[in-house]
Amino acid sequence: MTQASGTPDVPDLGRRQFMNLLLLGAGGTAVGGMLYPVIRYFVPPSAGGAGGGTIAKDEIGNNVVASQFLESHAPGARELVQGLKGDPTYLVVTEDATLASYGINSVCTHLGCVVPWNASENKFICPCHGSQYNAQGKVVRGPAPLSLALAHADVTETGEVSLSPWTETDFRTGEKPWWT
Repeated sequence: MTQASGTPDVPDLGRRQFMNLLLLGAGGTAVGGMLYPVIRYFVPPSAGGAGGGTIAKDEIGNNVVASQFLESHAPGARELVQGLKGDPTYLVVTEDATLASYGINSVCTHLGCVVPWNASENKFICPCHGSQYNAQGKVVRGPAPLSLALAHADVTETGEVSLSPWTETDFRTGEKPWWT
């Protein structure tokens, strides 16, 4: 009786290992190709280069130009723009008709609702659970545990509004920012 390894129909161990590696490589590539978009979906986009800001965008995706913004908004106005990491951020027009040096992130610190500005009461009031923030975004009534996050609002050389991370002491509370 002849052994199975001596017949020409049975591949030797080297060919078998090669075929297994080929099959494993093809399967791994297919699975990796399917998982890449799923994994990328859960990784947040970066906020930009070190020290650089993000140009604020209006509701249709155009860059916000400070001079045009100030012409169309009255003193005391708070207007939503797309800010850092795509979060809705309020730009503030001061009483002397200039842009405030800070922007206020409009995501509620309680459950993440977008908090609208209520001009008649001069504060932000969350429609979800009633949290209230003063005109600078400091929490004045819960259930929100923290004030709204801040961002630096600066005008670039080209006149566009740039938002950058706020890492200094929170001027509203005198404490280290919780959002950094």
